[in-house]
Amino acid sequence: MAYPANYRYTREHEWIEVTGKVGKIGITDYAQDSLGDIVFVESPKVGAAVTKGEVFGSVESVKAVSDLYSPVTGTVTEVNEELASAPEKINTSAHEAWIMKVELSDPAEVDSLLSAADYEKFIAEETGH
Repeated sequence: MAYPANYRYTREHEWIEVTGKVGKIGITDYAQDSLGDIVFVESPKVGAAVTKGEVFGSVESVKAVSDLYSPVTGTVTEVNEELASAPEKINTSAHEAWIMKVELSDPAEVDSLLSAADYEKFIAEETGH
């Protein structure tokens, strides 16, 4: 699996794609693969404040419920309503099925996130291959 080079990644397996001052956020292919079949996505409401490193929602799979951690601080401008009725979209296309969009309070926060190459290295260390 090639991870999009224009995205940034967290050690909790979220990705963010930044356009201007807005970040589109989802979970990585590695995360969806680890979770198994996703049956429910809990996302914040539009207008909610999110904080870098803090929980903003969760993803429920047939195996477990996993918290989602925001890669940035900001305000939720949009949530992917499609996931309410079709959460499995994350399983089929994790890097396109975004969960929320956030207007960044501090765009420089993105600089501290992992690049695609660094994220791939991180997964290799975590999995041992």
